[in-house]
Amino acid sequence: MQAVELYPGVVADPQILGGKPVIKGTRVPVSLVLGKVAGGMSIDEVRDEYYLTDGGIRAAFGYAAQQINSDTILIHR
Repeated sequence: MQAVELYPGVVADPQILGGKPVIKGTRVPVSLVLGKVAGGMSIDEVRDEYYLTDGGIRAAFGYAAQQINSDTILIHR
């Protein structure tokens, strides 16, 4: 099975990290990018630390936004 593009610039490949979403052309998981920024790293620091492009980082956030938008959150009262 080959890589599947989940979002422009984000792919899943069973041969890379068990199919977790990664930035296309890297082994950097989307979750790592989001977690580092959420943890306080600047986008520039993440880009430089993991040798990413601005486009790759935007793709990670775009993919995350798409996933959140497709979720349904049920609130029980």
